[in-house]
Amino acid sequence: MYNKSKVVFKDYNPKQNFLLPPSLEELIELNHPVRTVSDVIDGLDLECLIKNYKPGGTSSYHPRMLLKVLVYGYLCNIFSSRRLEEALKQNIHFMWLSGMSRPDHNTINRFRSERLKDEVRSIFTQVVLLLESQGHVSLKTVFTDGTKIEANANRYTFVWGRSIERNKRRIEEQLQDLWEYTQQVAATESKDKTEVEFKAIDKEAVEKTIKKIDTALKGKKICPKVRQKLNYARKNWPANLEKYAKQEDIMGKRNSFCKTDTDATFMRMKEDHMKNGQLKPGYNLQISTHNQFIVNYSLHPNPNDTRTLPEHIKIFKEHYNRLPEELVADAGYGSQENYTLLDNEGVEAYVKYNHFDKDTRTGIPSISLSNPEVAQLRTKAYNLLVTDRGKELRKQRCHDVETVFAQIKNNKGFRRYNLRSKAKAEVETALLAMAHNLKKCPVRTS
Repeated sequence: MYNKSKVVFKDYNPKQNFLLPPSLEELIELNHPVRTVSDVIDGLDLECLIKNYKPGGTSSYHPRMLLKVLVYGYLCNIFSSRRLEEALKQNIHFMWLSGMSRPDHNTINRFRSERLKDEVRSIFTQVVLLLESQGHVSLKTVFTDGTKIEANANRYTFVWGRSIERNKRRIEEQLQDLWEYTQQVAATESKDKTEVEFKAIDKEAVEKTIKKIDTALKGKKICPKVRQKLNYARKNWPANLEKYAKQEDIMGKRNSFCKTDTDATFMRMKEDHMKNGQLKPGYNLQISTHNQFIVNYSLHPNPNDTRTLPEHIKIFKEHYNRLPEELVADAGYGSQENYTLLDNEGVEAYVKYNHFDKDTRTGIPSISLSNPEVAQLRTKAYNLLVTDRGKELRKQRCHDVETVFAQIKNNKGFRRYNLRSKAKAEVETALLAMAHNLKKCPVRTS
């Protein structure tokens, strides 16, 4: 049967002007996360940021507005300063948050890289203390774990400590060969029987030795290959040794670093798309959580978690003027140094050790007769972990701290820093942590 009813559409006239333009306040839902970000940051003390601005010149964008834009940007998975600049022109949430201000990407990035660098930690601490005051988190029990995040650096501009040692050893051996050859050629004419040692080889020692060799071989007929090697040594070895000394100073106790971000260390990442175990420049991000809120963070050049705990605990104590009563971590932290540190600080260490899972099946903690101190520490850790409280915390750790890493790396897609150097990467970590905390729970300052 033919349907004679007419199709009716809602009124649509995009060229219709408003007599009175709508307020952005009316377009934002009352429970939208952007209001949470605005309310919380309005309640923070940003005097540490404001005092860094100098009077004179043109007016500056307010740091409170720029901080809101950055935190909300990281909450919305917008990490690029150019994309933030675009959002400030197109997205009503960013327009409302900035009060229709439109800072460009250079202003946003300069504020993030320079202004926040020394102050963002104290701002993050204020957010955590606000969460604690409202009962969302507790600083008495924390769950600690680490993950590796790739640095914003070239994957192929690496410097290896072993390579430096090998090159220095090769120079030492070749210089020794040249010296021995010189002594043989000039044995009949030269009375210099000095034996030269090259144990602490450096630029000055090599230049001095090459000068001696030149003097001894002056006017002598020598092998062309030796002459060629001597010319190469005179031209390159002192400069190379000076370069190696600078690289060793940058490297410190690490085994590698990246030329484009000297703070980054080459590590094996879980995200291995080529399936060849490629090492990438990155940082070991350590976080402590409670109820899936991030309460502490730290960045380290160490690929392993074991040696990161002392500095992580030190940062916690510096900013909260206290330590947690209980710390829960996996077997990666179960070393003698960490057990001793936590025991001296009065922290209950619910920290596994390497053979804990095996010991739970046998019911007896494994001990080392050769090291009674380690045996005592492991026995204490075992007795804590098998209690009802220990079992409860062990179960909670899996879905407390590891869930946060899943949120950051999978849901947010944050697997690589956008800024170079450890200091700037820490700024990004703080912004990411604040965004995570504010998105997880709507906090009101009123």
